[in-house]
Amino acid sequence: MQFREELTELDLKAVRDLVTATGFFTPDEVNIAVELVEDALREGPKSGYNFLFLESGNRLVAYACYGLIPATDTSYDLYWIAVDPGVQGQGVGKRVLYEAENRIQKLGGRRDYIETSSRDLYVPTRCFYLRCGYREEATLKDFYRDGDSKVIYSKVLS
Repeated sequence: MQFREELTELDLKAVRDLVTATGFFTPDEVNIAVELVEDALREGPKSGYNFLFLESGNRLVAYACYGLIPATDTSYDLYWIAVDPGVQGQGVGKRVLYEAENRIQKLGGRRDYIETSSRDLYVPTRCFYLRCGYREEATLKDFYRDGDSKVIYSKVLS
């Protein structure tokens, strides 16, 4: 498996397929993931979106999208991280997350933020962030919809 940062038109379908395959995201959320790829393809670095793809052969097995939070000096958002269900539980998610953190640091980032849903479906996701050294910072009640709060995590990058 190897990492790649450069975007191609093929990533539009690859990201859509991967995010859909996880079974975690609504159709609207899947469309947002693809829109970020479209924005980055169209605007380049001006989009503010950085991508990290992990591929096995020519197949996308995981990816992350991150960017500097507007109006901050060194704080980054990890907008997306997704792992192919066929390789989950094999350390692939950690590998992508830690590599994204390394690249954020190289860009001058000192703190990384991640948000996710409070729904039961996301218990493994929230546990994953905690195992990777993130700290729960806040919960915004009923943020996404009634009964679905936003949970925000952060990590100081060293």
